[in-house]
Amino acid sequence: MVRLTLELIAKSLSQKNRRDESLAQHLRKITHLKLSNKNIDIIDDLSLCKNLNVLYLYDNQIRQVHNLDFATNLRHLYLQNNCITRLENLASLIKLEKLYLGGNYITVVEGLENLEELRELHVESQQLPLGEKLLFDPRSLHSLAKSLSVLNISNNNIDELSELAVLENLSHLIAVDNQLHRVKEMEFVLSVWTKLIKIELNGNPVCHKPKYRDRLILQSKSLESLDGKEIKEMERQFLMNWKASRDARKKNRAESATNEHAPHSHFDSNDTDHPHFPIYYYPLGKGKPNFAILSEVHRSPHNRESQSATQEENKVTEKISHLALNSPQRSHKELHEPHLLSEMPL
Repeated sequence: MVRLTLELIAKSLSQKNRRDESLAQHLRKITHLKLSNKNIDIIDDLSLCKNLNVLYLYDNQIRQVHNLDFATNLRHLYLQNNCITRLENLASLIKLEKLYLGGNYITVVEGLENLEELRELHVESQQLPLGEKLLFDPRSLHSLAKSLSVLNISNNNIDELSELAVLENLSHLIAVDNQLHRVKEMEFVLSVWTKLIKIELNGNPVCHKPKYRDRLILQSKSLESLDGKEIKEMERQFLMNWKASRDARKKNRAESATNEHAPHSHFDSNDTDHPHFPIYYYPLGKGKPNFAILSEVHRSPHNRESQSATQEENKVTEKISHLALNSPQRSHKELHEPHLLSEMPL
């Protein structure tokens, strides 16, 4: 294995660029350092490189990120395809704008609370334990909420995106080859990501859902590219017109159903404005008039008017019953039980 030391850096530098400067003087001036594919496993003291802006350390064997406290001016850090298992010791990189960590062994995206200027984060294709997915520390997500615009989380067994909704300035999401399968969840995050321009979801089960593309285009007015395919204005306008037409049909059907129900609403037994009176029918003999008797109305016992009306109706009922019983053409045995004919509103 190889340690990243100043001597190793000196060997990688061109002698032509150094001229008559000492190594220390030259190290203080360099802004870009390319040390990829050097079999490096440990980062040593690089504190002389105070003006370093870009550091390429991809395709090595680095297991731990450390000794970068000096790099307060670092803007781009490339650490893809190493053996990093945990994100740590990055707090001093306060000017970092791009962080590349794809192809490592990271299980939790964390330790990014101080990187408030980070614009791009690439954590695709982590070597995760079987059946596990890449997780995100809410503290790091909230710290990146206003700065992060590009996020690559491809091939990490991720099955939901709702926790990433806090990234309000996201403009490009790359989430191919995951386990996303709910269109409604995609519609939700798109409603929050109002600045999203590109989203790539190829290789997810959600891509095979009915009207997947149509629904996502309708949800996001800012989206310009979906799964690598441009969204043309004509396509979006067609879908918007179709949705407006569909919504209008639904509204008309709902109004028609309401109108059909309206004529029968006064027969509702719960209608307090129109109390109902059961009507009882007493058939008398031939040539005699038939009598319709109103039964006791369902009124509140505390209502004086209701009580008075009820007493009056009872008197009428008693008189009619007495008249029917004393009729010479009907016997007591021929009197029928009252029969409920119908209910009518008062």
